[in-house]
Amino acid sequence: MAMHGMRGLSVFISDIRNCQNKEQERLRVDKELGNVRTRFKNEKGLTPYEKKKYVWKMLYIFMLGYDVDFGHMEAVSLISAPKYPEKQVGYIVTSSLLNENHDFLRLAINTVRNDIIGRNETFQCLALTMVGNIGGREFAESLAPDVQKLLLSSSCRPLVRKKAALCLLRLFRKNPDVVNVDGWADRMAQLLDERDLGVLTSSMSLLVALVSNNHEAYWTCLPKCVKILERLARNQDVPQEYTYYGIPSPWLQVKTMRALQYFPTIEDPNTRRTLFEVLQRILMGTDVVKNVNKNNASHAVLFEALALVMHLDAEKEMMSQCVALLGKFIAVREPNIRYLGLENMTRMLMVTDVQEIIKRHQAQIITSLKDPDISIRRRALDLLYGMCDVTNAKDIVEELLQYMSSADFAMREELSLKAAILAEKFAPDLSWYVDVVLQLIDKAGDFISDDIWFRVVQFVTNNDDLQPYAAAKVKEYLDKPAVHETMVKVSAYILGEYSHLLARRPGCSPKEIFSTLHEKLPTVSTTTIPILLSAYAKILMHTQPPDQELQNQIWAIFNKYESCIDAEIQQRAVEYFVLSRKGASLMDILAEMPKFPERQSSLIKKAEDAEVDAAEQSAIKLRAQLQTSNALVVTDQRPANGAPPPVPVGQLSLVKVPSMVSTEDHNSTNQALSQENGTLIKVGSQAPSADLLGDLLGPLAIEGPPGATVQSEHNAVSGLEGGPDAVDGSAIVPVEGPTNTVQPIGNIAERFHALCLKDSGVLYEDPYIQIGIKAEWRAHHGRLVLFLGNKNTAPLISVQAVILPPAHLKMELSLVPDTIPPRAQVQCPLEVVNLRPSRDVAVLDFSYKFGTNMVNVKLRLHAVLNKFLQPIPVSAEEFFPQWRSLSGPPLKLQEVVRGVRPMPLTEMANLLNSFRLMICPGLDPNPNNLVASTTFYSENTRAMLCLIRIETDPADRTQLRMTVASGDPMLTFELKEFIKEQLISIPTAPRAPGPPAAQPNPQIPANDPAALLAGLL
Repeated sequence: MAMHGMRGLSVFISDIRNCQNKEQERLRVDKELGNVRTRFKNEKGLTPYEKKKYVWKMLYIFMLGYDVDFGHMEAVSLISAPKYPEKQVGYIVTSSLLNENHDFLRLAINTVRNDIIGRNETFQCLALTMVGNIGGREFAESLAPDVQKLLLSSSCRPLVRKKAALCLLRLFRKNPDVVNVDGWADRMAQLLDERDLGVLTSSMSLLVALVSNNHEAYWTCLPKCVKILERLARNQDVPQEYTYYGIPSPWLQVKTMRALQYFPTIEDPNTRRTLFEVLQRILMGTDVVKNVNKNNASHAVLFEALALVMHLDAEKEMMSQCVALLGKFIAVREPNIRYLGLENMTRMLMVTDVQEIIKRHQAQIITSLKDPDISIRRRALDLLYGMCDVTNAKDIVEELLQYMSSADFAMREELSLKAAILAEKFAPDLSWYVDVVLQLIDKAGDFISDDIWFRVVQFVTNNDDLQPYAAAKVKEYLDKPAVHETMVKVSAYILGEYSHLLARRPGCSPKEIFSTLHEKLPTVSTTTIPILLSAYAKILMHTQPPDQELQNQIWAIFNKYESCIDAEIQQRAVEYFVLSRKGASLMDILAEMPKFPERQSSLIKKAEDAEVDAAEQSAIKLRAQLQTSNALVVTDQRPANGAPPPVPVGQLSLVKVPSMVSTEDHNSTNQALSQENGTLIKVGSQAPSADLLGDLLGPLAIEGPPGATVQSEHNAVSGLEGGPDAVDGSAIVPVEGPTNTVQPIGNIAERFHALCLKDSGVLYEDPYIQIGIKAEWRAHHGRLVLFLGNKNTAPLISVQAVILPPAHLKMELSLVPDTIPPRAQVQCPLEVVNLRPSRDVAVLDFSYKFGTNMVNVKLRLHAVLNKFLQPIPVSAEEFFPQWRSLSGPPLKLQEVVRGVRPMPLTEMANLLNSFRLMICPGLDPNPNNLVASTTFYSENTRAMLCLIRIETDPADRTQLRMTVASGDPMLTFELKEFIKEQLISIPTAPRAPGPPAAQPNPQIPANDPAALLAGLL
């Protein structure tokens, strides 16, 4: 960036550097901006030199962090200059100041294209660099063919072809349609024969992006990639400038191995053998040296080779060699290498038959727990957690307990959680599990969550043999002078329930137990006092024969807390005081707690949530990827789902979202779905309930099919009288074949409409099953969870769920178990990615068998267009430039909509708000009109601003004029039709429209923003 002779620029930079504070700098920048703005107003009097100088100043000011909101046109105009100095400035400043959506870039497209197809290689490089930096859909559509020709041209120098490959990569990422898969497979294979390593490295980056999108089309490139690796590994024909510390082009090696990981397998035995020979050479030839740069390069190649070995599922001998190599790395002094060794060893846990080899390095891994670097300690903890099994659980948990006292506070919560899970999963006996958890509470009570001590209480309650042991152990901990409050909670519960089992032991009489507990009362918070009061009542009940002195002491405590300000404590004190006077009947009232229903521990889910930074690659998650299904986790049942039945041609068609102004299910309005994925819940006999989703945190409590249909109420945004018994043909997609003998409960269409306006509720229900759904939407991604609840005492069999997605949605449903046990609930995650705007709806094809009844339903899922909208406020300063730039079809569409359901303007505004369209008041001069804005997210368009204007006639509310504008023609059309569908309703009886009344035009000032909008429209 030569700036020789630009004295004014040098003086300005010197002035900025000499400023004493930020305020002086700001004043100098404002002065210079004013000067530049004044000179640009008289652009005809500017020489090319002066224009270049002022544009350099703008770039420097922009790099200092100040906004530069003018001069963009001058920068873009320099691109068309005939001389290199001006053209260079134009390209550099344009790529720095403007983004891909800036309107001025459209002016430069032809100039950039002329530079690309011209014969001046310097201009070609400048143009390719700017396009590669900015990207954008318009550049992709206009320039991609020319960039492809440059890349494939044999007459261009390697420097230009390198830049062309990287430019095409950026354009492909912005718009994947620019590369035709059918024609490019052979061209990519041709590019991989390139001898110049610079062009080859850039082409390999492009190949990685292409195969990550669709590897099926590029199988011909696989042997070429193996040949490139072989050439590099043997250091054949590698120029000196591409050898980095003796390593032949490490960047190309890494990219090539990464591309190979996108292919599922290598069928050709010769290619596979050659590849493994290359990988063996890499594994054998990598060692730790003193030179840091060489270490970094060689280990980048090595760890990518390890990932490829795991991906290809190599022979056990090579896997053992990889583990041995990683074991050597975790013992070196260099912390970065130790970290990578631990991380990759954790990944190796997902490979079968390797865990026993990894166990040989257990001592070194435990030593890493004491490393000064916390990131290494975290990776060591993850590795220990993943490699733990029945054989080494005791040693690992004991090491974690010893490490607990010296561990960082930032790690103690995760450490205690994982130690508790390992103790529960691999306990040789339950008494050892109780010992471990009590030690955890004693050493790190502040970091022990309630879930951990809740789990101990469940085990103790459900195991009679464990109760005396647990009571004696907590008594020992309570006798210590300093006890954590969590230990007081556990001890109070266990001693209250089971202290009578210790009555014959010395020092364990009811009075002594009460005295020990009561000593802790002054030190605990209000959340623990209710547990202590319950323990006092239980101790009093178990004291036989009654001890009058103990009774008076406990009654005095109850009397003291009868006037407590905390409602929970006050209620317990009053009730326990009254109950304790009932004598013998107290034994029945305060009987021992019943056994808890067996259910999967919630701690495992909590452990996954507690993982941070790179811990997402922990062995638990990697193993979970290999499970047949993550929809159900149960020990004695095998999840299996048969192949979906073939769908005849014409059996199912995509359906459009109808008007969402119907009624919704009353019992599903405010349901909260908050259980972990994969949880199976079984319970005993409980009180019947009409809705499985009423309390997902509690057990299912349905004994049989309910007798009455679910009642419905009006939707808040409706206004129509909708009957719950109305027949709706679009609720279930028709299918050829026998009809279902089981009728749904409630109106399925109404349930679907309600879910289109909220994120959780009931999707479908009949006498045997209830399907609930909960959704979370972020930008163009969505995560749905289906809750399948069996309402009966017999299992549901032959359960199948198949998603039939429309073309614009990418959907992936976890496998559903073939059988849902009696009164159990299964959770099935469903991932959704929105590719482009569309009103088509995904369908869930769900079937099951109960007794002789085979039920099959097609249910629409509420992954509709408005779920990918995000309301955004727009001011007048932002609105008008956008509205002007989107001029006319297809980016701006207008339509007069008739047959609109009459509603007040405020109700229409609320309706639009419910569809995630933000009303922007004050932008339209007519009070009978509405202006709204929102942002639409999809993988193709990313974040796209949408503007809506609705003009209503107060004399005739059944018609309106709607204008929708956005930067994408398809989005504009789909959003217009979507809003139109929500506003139109079919009238129940015809009515004669009255003559429209003349409306006086309000007087609006000429400079008002709303007047500007009216002028534009």
